[in-house]
Amino acid sequence: MKHFFALPILLFLLTSPVLGQGLYQTVRGSITDSDSQAPLIGATVTVLGSNPIIGTITDLKGNFRLDRIPAGRITIQLSYLGYESKTIPEIVVNSGKEVILNLSMQESAVKMAELVIKANPVKGQAQNEMALISGRSVSPEETSRYAGGSNDPSLIMANFAGVANSPNGNNDIIVRGNSPKYVQWRLEGMPITNPNHFADQGAISGGLSTLNNNILATSDFYTGAFAPEYGDVLSGVYDVKLRAGNNEKFESVLGVGILGTDLTLEGPFKKGYGGSFLVNYRYSTISLLTDMGLTGVKGSPNFQDAAFKVVLPTQKAGTFSMFGLGGASSALLEEVEPQIAQTPGDRSMLAGIREDLEMNSHLLNLGLNHTLPIGPDSYIHTTLGHSREGIKDQVFESQFERMYGGNGEFLKDSVLNKQVNYCSRLNKLAYRGAINYHHKLNARNKIQAGTQYTLFDFDYDQSLLQDDATNRVHLVDFQKKAGTFRNYVSWKHRFNDAITLVTGLQNMHVLLNNKSTFEPRASLHWQLNTTNSIQLGYGKHSTMESAHNYFAQVKAEDGSISEPNHNLDLLKAHHYVLGYEKRFTESLVAKAEAYYQDLYNLPVENRANSTFATINEGPDFNYVALVNKGTGKNYGIELTLERFFKNNYYYLINGSLYSSTYKTLEGKERNTAHNGRYLVNILVGKEFVKLGKKQNQTFGLNAKMFMGGGKYIIPLLRDGNGNLAVDPENNQFWDYGKAYETTLGNVTKFVVSVSYKWNKTRTTHELFLNLDNVTNAAGKLTEYYDPGKPGSVGYTTQRGLIPNLMYRFYF
Repeated sequence: MKHFFALPILLFLLTSPVLGQGLYQTVRGSITDSDSQAPLIGATVTVLGSNPIIGTITDLKGNFRLDRIPAGRITIQLSYLGYESKTIPEIVVNSGKEVILNLSMQESAVKMAELVIKANPVKGQAQNEMALISGRSVSPEETSRYAGGSNDPSLIMANFAGVANSPNGNNDIIVRGNSPKYVQWRLEGMPITNPNHFADQGAISGGLSTLNNNILATSDFYTGAFAPEYGDVLSGVYDVKLRAGNNEKFESVLGVGILGTDLTLEGPFKKGYGGSFLVNYRYSTISLLTDMGLTGVKGSPNFQDAAFKVVLPTQKAGTFSMFGLGGASSALLEEVEPQIAQTPGDRSMLAGIREDLEMNSHLLNLGLNHTLPIGPDSYIHTTLGHSREGIKDQVFESQFERMYGGNGEFLKDSVLNKQVNYCSRLNKLAYRGAINYHHKLNARNKIQAGTQYTLFDFDYDQSLLQDDATNRVHLVDFQKKAGTFRNYVSWKHRFNDAITLVTGLQNMHVLLNNKSTFEPRASLHWQLNTTNSIQLGYGKHSTMESAHNYFAQVKAEDGSISEPNHNLDLLKAHHYVLGYEKRFTESLVAKAEAYYQDLYNLPVENRANSTFATINEGPDFNYVALVNKGTGKNYGIELTLERFFKNNYYYLINGSLYSSTYKTLEGKERNTAHNGRYLVNILVGKEFVKLGKKQNQTFGLNAKMFMGGGKYIIPLLRDGNGNLAVDPENNQFWDYGKAYETTLGNVTKFVVSVSYKWNKTRTTHELFLNLDNVTNAAGKLTEYYDPGKPGSVGYTTQRGLIPNLMYRFYF
C-alpha cells in the first residue's frame, strides 16, 4: 500500500525544480460551419479580458493558433461576417498539455451587411444542431469536477434532472423512470455495447465504465423526443465522442488511483502532417478497496481496458478516423448473499446452501469513420463498425452443515458437496455499416438523410439445476443471426434567428420477423427574446427487446418445450415534451421541462393474472411466453437552476417529480421497478486559485447532496397479520400479487471531493480525492428471506462509503 502512494510523490519531486520560467501553453484548433462542416476562413478569435488584446484569425483550413497563453482559465470569443458570434467560457489551460478546440459557428438566418452579434448560446446545450430539446452536452471537465463522477461518464449523468443511478452502486442510467436497458450508447456516432465492466446478462449496467476522462471530448446526452437520426431506442441516448490526439507534439498523461492505473499517449505521425493518434490503457487496482474492507465482499475483482483514436486526413479523399474501445473484467465472489449480489433461482435464501459467484465479461468496439466533403455545402459521412460483448457467469452451490462443540459453541461450517448450479454463456456480436448525407441548402435550411444495416450474431446458453439440484435445465440455448435496417431523413428550417424547426422520419425494419415501424419526429425552438425561450418536441420511438426474450425456451403444462416469442413486435412509445428556459445572465440559467411518454406494445407475460413485463427486467431472468399487449405511462416535470463555472465557482440545483407505471394482461396499473417518484440534486464547487509562492497551484472543493424516492419492490410473502409466510421447501418466497406497491424508504447520499493542481513548466500535476456516500448512509433497497436475520428478513442497502484517490501527471 505504501508503494502505491510513493509513486505520485516521486514523480512530483522529479519534476519540481523547473519553476524558473513562466507558465504558458498553446491554445489552438479549428472553426467550421456548424451545418456544412466547411472551414471558416478569416474568423476572428479573441481572448476576452486579455491586456494587451490576444487574438488571431483562422487560416485557409479554418485553423487558429494562440501561443504563450498563461496557465489558468480563459474565455475566447469567435466572430465572423454573417455568422452568430460565439463565446467559449472558462477554458482550462494547463502548462503540461496543449489545448485543442474543434469549434463551429452558425450562419445567421437573417442576412446582414455587417457582423451579426447575438446573445451567446447557453453552455451545456447539445452540440448536435438537430437536437432542440431534452438534450445536454457534457464536457470532460464536468466529468472530472462534479463530486460523485469518479471519472466515470455513466455516473456523471445522475447529476442532471430526470436521470438516476441505482443506489446499490451500479452505474446504470435510469432516464425518466425507463429501464436502463433501453438506453443507447454510441461511440463516435456508432451504436456500441454496454461499455461497463462486470456487466449483467441484460447488459443493463455494470460496476465501472471502460471509458475514462483522459480520452473523452464533449459529448451529448438525450432524455426524450430524440432527433430523427436516432433509432432503435426508447429511453435515452448517450452519444460519446473521443477527442483527437495532438497532431503537432507528443504528450502523455499518467494516472495512478485506487480504482485503476492508466497511461495515455498521443501525438503526430510525422511533422507537418495533420494526422494524430490517441491511445489509453488502464489496469485495475480496485483490489485495494477489497483489501481495506470497503467493498463488503470476499474476493478480488479485476479489470483492464483500452481505447484509441487515429485521425488520418488526406488531400482529396476526405478524412479517415479509426477508433476502438475494449475491456475485460473478472471476479470470484465468495459466500455471496443477496445483499452483495443477486443470483438466479433464489437458492441463496435456502438454509444449508452457500453460493460463490464467478463473473467474467468482455467487450470490444471497433470502428472506421470517413468524412468526404462534396463541394462547399455538403459532405458524406460513412461508418463501418464491429461490436462484441460476452458474459460468462457461474454460481457454485455448496451444501454445508454447522459444527458445534460440546458446550454448544459454533466451531465451523463443514462443506458436504460443491457443484455448479447456474451457468451462463452469452455472446453477442454486431456488424454495422452506415452512410449519412449532410447538405446545407442555405442559411435557413439543412437536410440530412442516412441508412444503417446491422447484423447481430447471438450465441446464448443458460442453464441451472432443478428438481432438488439434480436435473440441468436449459433456459435458453441458441445460435441465431438477426438483421435490421434503419433509415432516416431530417430537415432543419430556421424561420429567422429566433425560431428553428427540425422535423423528420425514422424507419426501422427487423429482418428476424419482418416487423417495421415509421416514426415521425418534430421539435421547435423559439427564442422569445435574449433571455427567454420555449421548446416543443414530439417523437414516436421504438426498440427491439433483448435477444434472450425472443428465444426463451418455455415449458408448457404437458411438459413440452417451445420458443413462443419469435414473433415479438417492437416496443413503442410516443414522447411529448414542453420546455422553458430563462437566462438571467450568461452564467445563470433556469430550465423547466414537462414530458409525457405513452408506451405501448410492451412485452408482458401471456397469462391473465401475471405482473411480469420485460421493462422491469433486472440481472435476474424470467423466461415466459410473451405478448405485445402491455402499456405504460411516464410523465413528470424537471426543474433546473444552474450557475455555470465562472469566477471560480459553480452550483447546480435540480429536481424531478415523476411517475412511471405499466399494465399487464391483469389490467391493473402498477409502478415500474424504476419509479422513484422524485429526485433532488444539489451540487456546489469552488476553486481557490493562484496559491503558493509562484501562484501556480489551485485547490478545488466540490460537494453533492442527493435525495430520491426508494425502489418499488416485490415483497416477501406475508399473511394477513403481516407475519412472514414464505415456503422455502417449495421455493415460494415472493408476493407477486403485490408487485411494486411499496418501497422501503427514501434514499439520501452526500458526496465530497477535493483536488489540488500544480502547474509547472511543461508539466502539470493533479491530485483528486472523492468520498462517495461520506455519511455511510444505508437506506434499505429490497428485502430477502434470511433465517439468520431478525424476523428472518434481510435487506439490501445502499453501497457504503467508497473513497477514490487519483493522481494525474501531464507531461
